[in-house]
Amino acid sequence: MKLFLVSFSLLLFLSLCLSEKCNRNDKKALLEIKKGLGNPYDLITWDPNTDCCTDWAEVTLSCDEKTNRVTSINLFKIEDAGYLSPAVGDLPYLESLDINNVRNLSGQIPPTIVKLTKLTFLRISQTNISGPVPEFLSKLKKVTYINLSYNNLVGTIPPSLSQLVNLEFLRLDRNKLTGQIPDSLHKLAPKLTYLYLGHNQLTGIVPTSFAGWSFDTIDLSRNMLEGDISFLFGKDKTTFEMLLDHNKFEFDFSKLTFGERLERLDLNHNKIYGSLPTIMSKNPWQLLNVSYNRLCGKIPQGENMQRFEIYEYFHNKCLCDSPLPPCKLMIPMEEATM
Repeated sequence: MKLFLVSFSLLLFLSLCLSEKCNRNDKKALLEIKKGLGNPYDLITWDPNTDCCTDWAEVTLSCDEKTNRVTSINLFKIEDAGYLSPAVGDLPYLESLDINNVRNLSGQIPPTIVKLTKLTFLRISQTNISGPVPEFLSKLKKVTYINLSYNNLVGTIPPSLSQLVNLEFLRLDRNKLTGQIPDSLHKLAPKLTYLYLGHNQLTGIVPTSFAGWSFDTIDLSRNMLEGDISFLFGKDKTTFEMLLDHNKFEFDFSKLTFGERLERLDLNHNKIYGSLPTIMSKNPWQLLNVSYNRLCGKIPQGENMQRFEIYEYFHNKCLCDSPLPPCKLMIPMEEATM
C-alpha cells in the first residue's frame, strides 16, 4: 500500500509537470523579477507551484496561445520597494514590458533588456528609476513605443536613439535631462509623430533639421530652449498639438502660417514678438495660450479666438481687444519681465 501511494504521488507530480504550459525558464525569470520587486502582495498569484500561463493573474502577464511563452508583463501601482531584475532579459519572447506607477522602483534600467529582440512596447513610467537614458536602447530594433516619463533620469538624450527606425512614440518628459536635443533625431521622421521632451533642463536650440517634420504631438515645454522655432509651423504641417511654453523662444509670430489640424498650441512664457495673424482665427482651437510674451496689436476676432479668457492672452507688450480691453482704450502694458 505504501509503495502504491508513493507511485501514485510520483505519477501525479509527473502529470502536473507535463500538463503545465508555462516554460520553466520563463517562470524562473518571472520569479526573479518578483523577488527584485520585494515579493509584493500584488504578485501573490506568481506562485512557483502553479502555471504562469493559466494560474497567474492575467492583468500582470500574458502568454502566447501557441508557444506558451511569456509575451507581456504589466506591473501597475506596486508599493513595495525594489528594482528591475536583470532576469527580465531572460524572457526572449517578450513583446511588451509595461511598468507604470511603481513609485518605489529604483536603480537603473538593466542592460539585459537588449536581449529582448522581439520587444515592441516599453513603458517604465512614474517610478524612481535613475541614471542616464540608456544608449543600449538603440539595439531594440523592433520597438515602436518608448515611454520613460516621470522618472529621475539624468544626463543627455542619446543620439543613438535615431537608430530606432520603427519608433513611433517617444516620451522622455518629466525627468532631469540636460544638454541639447540631438540633431540626429530628425532621422526618426516621418514615422515618429509623438515626441515628448518637456519638463526637463534641456538647453540650446531646436535643430533646424526638424523643419520638415509634422507631429501629432510635440512637447518641448518647461525647458531652457531658445532661438527661432518658426520652422516648426507652416500651412502644410499636419501637427495637432504643440506644447512649447516656458522656454526662451524668440521669433516674429506675425509671419506664421498654421496647418489645418493644429488645434492645441501653448506658447506662454517665451520671448515671442509681433502680432497675432488673422488667419489663426480659422483653426478650431481646443488650447491656445500666448500669455507672457512680447506680442502687440489686435487679437483676431471670431469664436475660435474669443472662447478663451484673458489669462491666455495677458502679460504681453500691447496686445488688445476681446477678451482683453479694446484697443482704443488700451493703455500699453510695460513689457513683461520674463
